[in-house]
Amino acid sequence: MSVTKFAIPEVIFGNSSLRYLAQCALRLGARRIFLVSDPGLEKAGWVQHVIDILSEDRLECVYYNDVDSNPRDWQVHEGARLYTEERADLIIGLGGGSPIDAAKGIATIASNGGRIHDYEGANRIMRPLPPMIFIPTTAGSGSDISQYCIITDVERQLKMSIISRSLVPNVSIIDPSLLLTKTVELILASAIDALAHAVESYVSRLASPFTETQALYAIRLIMENLETAARTRNPSALEKLSIASTAAGMSFSNAGLGIGHALAHSLGGRYDVLHGLVHPVLLPHVMRYNLPVCREKMDNIAAVVLQSCDTAGAGRALEGIEQLEHMFRSLQVTTRLRDILPDDSQLEQICKMAVPDECALTNPREATWADLMGICKEAW
Repeated sequence: MSVTKFAIPEVIFGNSSLRYLAQCALRLGARRIFLVSDPGLEKAGWVQHVIDILSEDRLECVYYNDVDSNPRDWQVHEGARLYTEERADLIIGLGGGSPIDAAKGIATIASNGGRIHDYEGANRIMRPLPPMIFIPTTAGSGSDISQYCIITDVERQLKMSIISRSLVPNVSIIDPSLLLTKTVELILASAIDALAHAVESYVSRLASPFTETQALYAIRLIMENLETAARTRNPSALEKLSIASTAAGMSFSNAGLGIGHALAHSLGGRYDVLHGLVHPVLLPHVMRYNLPVCREKMDNIAAVVLQSCDTAGAGRALEGIEQLEHMFRSLQVTTRLRDILPDDSQLEQICKMAVPDECALTNPREATWADLMGICKEAW
């Protein structure tokens, strides 16, 4: 095995773990906190709950909520300006992937200067970031664990991938009880995003024994608990999805992703498509494309998907992919690209923009824009 690394933050996991937030912030030397979240979480009452927890320990809080789904570059720059102006000394990101990625971008600019576009790609952040604590409110993005930050470049109409060890927070507080206020649609979209993280990182060129075990564990937990969590909001099933999201985050943060996410970033930048809607559409087709170069690993995934514990997974990769498609249809999530895009006139440009995405570099099989076009046509 070649030299590998495995980086994760301190993780505090469990129902009601949010009560340790102020203690964590004080331990990191915080006095004036910059809280990043969004209006949806304000309405659910979670923003005020966090502010109250901090106030009990006399921690001052500056709140920033100008964050869209697929956070924009200008929102990051405005947040960084406010962070500096308010003399904050720690950043908390509360939300799904969008508020947490915005928090990462704000921390990057506040400490390193320049524009967020300057850091597109891998390992371009040179100076340390402010202390960061992230609190995920969905079970899917893995942003609270990962070295990734995804920000929309409004002018170029694409989502930039910024990858750096510096983006891993000091602490991730994962409280599954926050999932109880989520819609069924968001639970499904988030969990299938986590499933795509697990599958793509498992077959990644940079996968290692440290990431592969996390990826397969995540796939198993999602297959065993997704339907129950979506249909009944069973707290135990939601907790298992939180564990799965965390495990998948540990895997993809260290092993990278693949062309499914490269295409998702290109589609999201051009059409502002909700990230979680793209994966049930693309994942089966991406898996079929990659199958010729990683057949054994696809058999292992099939064994988990088909809930087989013996070696009967050998040769069953296609059966496993078909089972995933059947599960997506039974959950009534969108499975055709034509249902989330206005038309197919921009597909060629979208595929050309996806080729240089950082996520494509770790895909197990080389893919040209024409190959990506073939995947999109199959998914149409």
